[in-house]
Amino acid sequence: MSGMDDLEKAILISFDESATVDSVLKSQAVAYIQQIKETPSVCRICVEKLYFCKLAEVQFWCLQCLHEALLVKYPSMTPDEKSFIRKSIFSIACYEAVDVNGNSSVKVLDGPAFIKNKLAQVVVILIYLEYPLIWQSVFTDFLPNLSKGAVVIDMFCRVLNALDDELISFDYPRSGDEVAVAGRIKDAMRAQCVPQIVKASYDIILMYKNSDPELCTSVLDSMRRYISWIDIGLIVNNAYIQLLFELMLVDVSPDQLRGAAAIVVLAVVTKRMDPKSKLTLLQSLQITRVFGLVMGDSDSELVSSMASLVTGYASEVLECYKHLNSEDDKGVSLELLNEVLPSVFFVMKNCEVDAAFSIVHFLSGYVSTMKGFSPLTETQLLHVGRILEVIHGQIQFDPLYRSNLDVLDKIGREEEDRMVEFRKDLFVLLRNVGRVAPDVTHIFVRNSLASAVASSEERNVEEVEVALSLSYALGESLSDDAARIGSGLLGELVPMLLLTRFPCHSNRLVALVYLETITRYMKFVLDNTQYIPMALGAFLDERGIHHSNVNVRRRASYLFTRVVKLLKAKLVPYIEIILQSLQDKVAEFTRMDTASNEEDGSHIFEAIGLLIGMEDVPLEKQSDYLSSLLSPLCQQVELALSNAKAQNPEESAAQIADIQQIIMSINALSKGFSERLATASRPAIGLMFKQTLDFLLQILAVFPKIEPLRCKVTSFIHRMVDTLGASVFPYLPKALEQLLAEMLESGTFWREYTPVIVNRVFNILPRGDIQSGPGGNTEEIRELQELQRTFYTFLHVIATHDLSLVFLLPKSRDYFEPMMQLLLYTSCKHKDILVRKVCVQIFIKLIKDWCTGPYGEEKVPGFQRFIVEAFATNCCLYSVLDKSFEFRDTNTLVLFGEIVLAQKVMHEKFGNVFLLHFVSQGFPNVHCPQDLAEQYCQILQGNDIKVLKSFYQSLIEKLRLQENGSLVIR
Repeated sequence: MSGMDDLEKAILISFDESATVDSVLKSQAVAYIQQIKETPSVCRICVEKLYFCKLAEVQFWCLQCLHEALLVKYPSMTPDEKSFIRKSIFSIACYEAVDVNGNSSVKVLDGPAFIKNKLAQVVVILIYLEYPLIWQSVFTDFLPNLSKGAVVIDMFCRVLNALDDELISFDYPRSGDEVAVAGRIKDAMRAQCVPQIVKASYDIILMYKNSDPELCTSVLDSMRRYISWIDIGLIVNNAYIQLLFELMLVDVSPDQLRGAAAIVVLAVVTKRMDPKSKLTLLQSLQITRVFGLVMGDSDSELVSSMASLVTGYASEVLECYKHLNSEDDKGVSLELLNEVLPSVFFVMKNCEVDAAFSIVHFLSGYVSTMKGFSPLTETQLLHVGRILEVIHGQIQFDPLYRSNLDVLDKIGREEEDRMVEFRKDLFVLLRNVGRVAPDVTHIFVRNSLASAVASSEERNVEEVEVALSLSYALGESLSDDAARIGSGLLGELVPMLLLTRFPCHSNRLVALVYLETITRYMKFVLDNTQYIPMALGAFLDERGIHHSNVNVRRRASYLFTRVVKLLKAKLVPYIEIILQSLQDKVAEFTRMDTASNEEDGSHIFEAIGLLIGMEDVPLEKQSDYLSSLLSPLCQQVELALSNAKAQNPEESAAQIADIQQIIMSINALSKGFSERLATASRPAIGLMFKQTLDFLLQILAVFPKIEPLRCKVTSFIHRMVDTLGASVFPYLPKALEQLLAEMLESGTFWREYTPVIVNRVFNILPRGDIQSGPGGNTEEIRELQELQRTFYTFLHVIATHDLSLVFLLPKSRDYFEPMMQLLLYTSCKHKDILVRKVCVQIFIKLIKDWCTGPYGEEKVPGFQRFIVEAFATNCCLYSVLDKSFEFRDTNTLVLFGEIVLAQKVMHEKFGNVFLLHFVSQGFPNVHCPQDLAEQYCQILQGNDIKVLKSFYQSLIEKLRLQENGSLVIR
């Protein structure tokens, strides 16, 4: 390709996005125009094309090319090149014609808007590079050209707008260099040409307002952008500001022009300045003249602009009130605020509010101005009513989403989440209004409720939901005392809530907010017990636990539990009625269809447990209630276990789900029974739970590997530790046996419950032997002995399953030393040889876990010394020398084997530290001959444990023959 026409063709081909152009040809065209871009004379080529080519694509490419060249190559250009580009671009922007060889040039300004915008960008890059140092007259040269008419005026507006967009406006992120250049340009313009530009804009509007309103709109848009940094007196004067108000108020002007004038006034209103000057400015505007304009068609551009002006003005007045301290200034601010507020409320209720204006922020600010007034003025009370109306309107759901919200599909869930978030600040505002004007707020909420009930079917759901949500939010702002006493209007509102039957109660949203609201006011019912039957009805009938929607039923069950916790003993007279109402629900959860049931029933069982677990309920009734619940639940577990054994894995999964559900229900039920009741005052109740625990433990034997089931049983054991206290221990070995094989990977259970269990046991068990009473072993003594055996088993389980670190937790600190002393005493003295063996095994494991070596860092400070000085001599030497240590007894021999192993482990861990103490201090105390002591050391250091055991037994027997007498264990 060669020649200028070829460039035009290449540009057209490169811009062609249709599939008709051959890809090879397109690649060639792109390569060719790239080649032209790289030629030194590219700027001259572009300027010539702009003068003589009418094709918009070619004009755009040339302007883009010039823009890039100025950005990248400007420093390397010659002064002539720069001058050529400057003059050419300026003449094009000013609509000047160039005549070359009798051919008149094309006028780019006659082209489409995107070309003119591109041209404006090129002018701005020149301003960026050259103003004011090189091209000082750019603006003053432009101004005389405006007389050429609309085309040049429009172009000048585009340059001003582009300058704002590309450099000045802080709506876009700027680099430090850009900020510095923008500052330089603004300073120069303020000093040189801003007054002339403003004057020109005024003259243009005056001249063209009737003949070319569109042009005037563009001029006003450009002026709006510059108000934030020019002298405000250039606009706020009798001429210009009056012209702007005239434009807004003359209803024959197009809406677009009137709206543009409003946005310029808004820019004036929001210009940053000190509060005192701002107040004077706002007062001078006499803006009340335009308030009526917001009453028009809410969708029109004019109303939208007027709404922005009104809300912007109101915000500025409020800021003045906040920041000015003199009574006079505050008085003026409040006066202006009172003038504008009715229009602001109208805008909030009827118009699309400007994104920059926050309704909540503004109203919260206004409400805070009232805090200093007591009582509120009539005007303020009127405004409070309007604020409440705005809140009411803002938080209302759109009926369009009614069915989505009811079934809670994806759209409904999104709308609900959006509304929950959106309402947060509005509810904070409502609570603030409630504090400054409680009576007005209470009356408004009560009236909302009354009118919602009477509202038409089309709006009924949304109206009722809003009224209830307002009631709920109001309840949140009340103190406990106010809620309880329910003075005045609250005394009307709560009964009204409880007595009203809403026609749309079947709707999910309405039912949920109704239940939340009456729960919120339940403290009132606590002090006004005559309303208990009504409150119970709301939870127990089709409005709550028997609602058609599963989400409502679930929430009602949970809230009912909260209500029971609050009202407690006040509900005793109603227990029969409550149980009767819940009979079908309880039956549902005790039948074998729980897996298919969408509710888990735990909350209902917890509520029942709380009710029947009170000491106010007679024992006989309590036993009957509990038995009537536990028996069918346990029967279902039995049935499920037998079915599951006989079924394939898929079928048994449903049975397992049923069993899990039942355990959760029993667990929840037991929460209502205190340890004092289950163990001290009514042990018969405790016995029922013990039997249930014993029964449920068989689940672990049938399903040892089902993790969720195991968790549920473990959780129930936790629960029983809380409910039955120490009396649960006889059941633990069975539980531990089943649980340990599968559960020891997780130490959470042990970390949490070991300190609890050990502390409880220490409060019950004596530190030494359990002595028999005068009449032999009573039931109590036998229980204590059983508890003691269980306790040692429990400690053994922890130690031998790598969980000994639970003894070192901060929670275990208080009992650590007493536990070591108890283990030492038991390993030396306990009558039951098997218990002694368990204690020695615990010590062996602790030595292995906690001792790194004779000179290693101690994991448990003082433990090594305790073992070497107390355990080694007392248990491994003195206790076996005692005549009661009978070698002919099989169990004793097993214990002896553990004692010998303990010595081996101590030697491995402590080396000479152990030997020195044991042989040098222990053996001389029992008169051990030197040769036997040396032989012991030699054999201990060997590897044959059998030889060591045999030697040590003969050593002890020889020492006994020496008749050392009975040794006191220290």
